[in-house]
Amino acid sequence: MYYFLHKVILDNPVMDYLLVAASILLALFLKRYLSRYLAALIFRIIQRISSGVDKRSFINLVVSPLETFLLLLVSIVSIDELKFPRVLNFDLYKLSFHDLLEGLSTIVLIVTLFWLLLRIIDFVAMIIQQKSDQSLNPANNQLLVFFKDFFKVLLIIIGILMILKMAFHYRISNFITALSIGSAALALAFRESLENLIASFIIFFDKPFVTGDLVSVHNITGVVEKIGLRSTRIRSDQKTFVTVPNKQMVDSIMDNLTLRTQRRAFTQLELNSDTAPDLLNRFVLRVQQILEDKKDKVENCAVYLADISKNSFVLNIEYFTAPVPIADFYLTRQEINLAVITLMEEMQIKLAPFNTTTTLSSPAKNL
Repeated sequence: MYYFLHKVILDNPVMDYLLVAASILLALFLKRYLSRYLAALIFRIIQRISSGVDKRSFINLVVSPLETFLLLLVSIVSIDELKFPRVLNFDLYKLSFHDLLEGLSTIVLIVTLFWLLLRIIDFVAMIIQQKSDQSLNPANNQLLVFFKDFFKVLLIIIGILMILKMAFHYRISNFITALSIGSAALALAFRESLENLIASFIIFFDKPFVTGDLVSVHNITGVVEKIGLRSTRIRSDQKTFVTVPNKQMVDSIMDNLTLRTQRRAFTQLELNSDTAPDLLNRFVLRVQQILEDKKDKVENCAVYLADISKNSFVLNIEYFTAPVPIADFYLTRQEINLAVITLMEEMQIKLAPFNTTTTLSSPAKNL
């Protein structure tokens, strides 16, 4: 037995192989318990920052990457204690097999670590979203989506730089210097994309509109469904899905219809010029009374004789309602229009006839 345990296979005694295998098996057996224990420790730190956090949701979110990270870490550290067999020490495309395995293990470990960090970002975003849902502020949700994606991209870039540094032994300083030199050319090449990115920051902080607002821009009217880093998605009143670059949303004249305080209705009547002045005056007063009788729907109103032409008296009817849904506004306008038509029939007031002009011309004489 002693001879077997000290027998050398691939430059390492059997006992060392058994110790490595035992370490990996122990890590495989205990990874669930260790990961849950570490997750609980991380949860205590997060709970101090923000109360009312669901522990089960956090543990379910981070346990899987934490288990993988712990198992890989123990496996790599245990295997690293073994001597690398000389028989496997060959070059592969000017790179030794040992360096290749070491680089791959480093890459896997870094990827697993950043997978865990991305899960933690998801959980923090979930906490903030729960708080924003309680505050009933849609602007918080759109900021959350933006910064969640932003920090994820930033974390991925840091992970790539760590892989270049630790796995490929690349000098990051040279890479950053080269990147800064090429950034000017990239800025020119992607000028429009950068403008849209800057415009997205303006939208998030200035808040001319938020998700769920009804807006009108570039002859497009619809509800904002998503504000991204490059463009804004709008569900139009035709139920189509329109994508507008953020730069145009900032630079163009945009009407946020959700923020209006009233809805305006305007009707113009061209009455027959044969209408007697007394009858016209009584008609104006009666129409004014119709609008005032609808105080529950009409907030402000005005009825006035706007103009006198050769063939008609121009009467303007203008009123404002609360910012009710469009269907309710149309119903109120229909009721008032029908009441005005009924009043015109009752008072025998007619609209001005349609003017047609006929021009007779004779052919030009040859001189």
